[in-house]
Amino acid sequence: MTVSHTAYSPERFFFDLKSIGTPQISGDGTRIVYTLGQTERGTGKASSQLWLMNADGSNPRQLTRVGTSTSEPVWAPDDASIAFVSNRGEDGFSICVLPLAGGDARTIATHRQKPSGLAWSPDGTQLAYTVPVDPENPDETPRDPDMPAAVRVVRRIDYKQDNRGYLNDVRHQVMVVDVATGERRQVSSELKDHSAPAWSPDGTKIAAKISNRNGMHSTLAILPLDGANSTPIGWEDGSAGTWAWTPDGASILFSGYPTPSPQAEYYRYDLASGETTQLTDDLDFAPESGRPTIAGPSQPVWIDASTALVHGIRHGASGLWSIDLQSGELTRLAGWDATHAGLSVDAGCAVVVQTSSSTERSSTLVAYDFVSGETTTLLDPNADFFAETPPANVEKITVTRDGWDIDAWVYTPANLDEGTQYPLVLDVHGGPHGNHGYTWNLGAQLLASNGYVVVAPNPRGSGTYGRAFGEAVCGDWGGEDWQDLLAVLDDVESRPYVDGNRTAIYGYSYGGYMTSWAIGQTDRFKAAVCGAPVFNLLSFYGTSDIGHTFGETQWGGSLLDPKVAAFMAERSPSEHVHKAVTPTLIVHGEADDRCPIGQGEELFVGLLKAGVETEFARYPGGSHMMLRGGPVEHRIDYYTRVRGWLDRYLQS
Repeated sequence: MTVSHTAYSPERFFFDLKSIGTPQISGDGTRIVYTLGQTERGTGKASSQLWLMNADGSNPRQLTRVGTSTSEPVWAPDDASIAFVSNRGEDGFSICVLPLAGGDARTIATHRQKPSGLAWSPDGTQLAYTVPVDPENPDETPRDPDMPAAVRVVRRIDYKQDNRGYLNDVRHQVMVVDVATGERRQVSSELKDHSAPAWSPDGTKIAAKISNRNGMHSTLAILPLDGANSTPIGWEDGSAGTWAWTPDGASILFSGYPTPSPQAEYYRYDLASGETTQLTDDLDFAPESGRPTIAGPSQPVWIDASTALVHGIRHGASGLWSIDLQSGELTRLAGWDATHAGLSVDAGCAVVVQTSSSTERSSTLVAYDFVSGETTTLLDPNADFFAETPPANVEKITVTRDGWDIDAWVYTPANLDEGTQYPLVLDVHGGPHGNHGYTWNLGAQLLASNGYVVVAPNPRGSGTYGRAFGEAVCGDWGGEDWQDLLAVLDDVESRPYVDGNRTAIYGYSYGGYMTSWAIGQTDRFKAAVCGAPVFNLLSFYGTSDIGHTFGETQWGGSLLDPKVAAFMAERSPSEHVHKAVTPTLIVHGEADDRCPIGQGEELFVGLLKAGVETEFARYPGGSHMMLRGGPVEHRIDYYTRVRGWLDRYLQS
């Protein structure tokens, strides 16, 4: 297909923008290590290396040059060296330690699959981390390429996971390696995924998250290094999000919930008594807990012996709060019209460093000073890009409906002419407990820079708005959430620079559900783009890696319950597709285990049988997360194809 070369083309987004990752400030507060990544034109290969700067942002210099994927830097307790993960070896990944006084990085462990969650022991002699372990091949012996693939026999319901594929019993386990000798041992064994190991202050135990049912549920576990039995913390059918040992090692502060919910609370677990105490009730922000297979949590850090600093997102915007370990009292310390990630603090708790994205910038490195209360941008690697091609104008609006305030972000061209009418695109987020907000929205920016108005709403069910708002969508997909979207659409269509006769709907995942639902409910849209949809709730339940768990929370129970099955059938877009008339582009990864390709296939056939003009773009090897980590050629094609489809029906 022909590729457009406008100021904001997908090529420019993917090749000209740099990304910052995992900034970590040294304990003495003088230096910051971070990763800087970019995708190379011509080859389409992404690379990242470690960089070091002074704490005031001065003197940035590159630390590593070997390998193409260098990540997860962590300071040693004495600030004399940095551990990191790199693909610098001939086969697989290495855990390396780089002395800052001089000399080359030293490899202390290698694995065929990528380790994650590096954590130094308090005395600096050991590193904990997690890595996938196959109990049938613990030595990671390569498979003979001349032999046929082994027959796959499964007995567990979570035998596959999106972005990882077929797993069976392969799960991330906690390892500990001696920094001096390279001797390592596995300290966890339960056939569930372990992540983000955190050492106790005395160095005798490790607390780690244990995920089950593909991350839909999770607990914490204390793993003694002397071989004693582990201690579970939390609830088997609940979740654990963020956690940290108290400075005295007597307790663990963690966020989570005992039953499925889009909203977590804070709890304290006391090791001596084994009791868990709830500290907050109806928290008004969402602790930043990361995403399975994508990003780790922003763990709490201690301001003093009884007060922790936590990072969360409220109404689509990041903030910092302090929480008292005994009373649960929360104090908001800072907030930004931006979305931050990570949480690194110096030993004296004077400065916090994080990455930041906003509606105006894709990736910056920022520091918050506790004393002055000021936030400083230390690194903006894309300043020249945005000076040359300004981002869209973005306005937050709020529409009140049915007793709820529905927030939305309206993107308009940087050179908006209010005397001209522009086509409008409704951008529906995934989840349904995801959210739009003060963050970089690549699709909206691309469309706005090419002559569209885009509105990105947070209907009921969206995260970062508290428990009641988040849970309001459960048992009502396609109901009041759909009406919320229509109310926002009506509001924006009333603006003089919007052409209400040229509207489209665009969404991915739950957004794909809502897009395929919309075209069976109304003919008001002139075009639709449906990404990786949930189209048939009944088939999704048994084919998605999370359908059997996630679906029961979202739709009221098991498919085996006739009343639940009847509801799932009635709220499936597949039941209404015969009424569709809207030209629809379907975009879907063929290796999607979250919303399997069969969902897109059912939609495609249904639309063709209904006589609707449709195209089906299938991306070989693409997972549900293909827009984050798929081949850059596929991502460029995706966004080019989306814009081309909308141009065909809205710009002609």
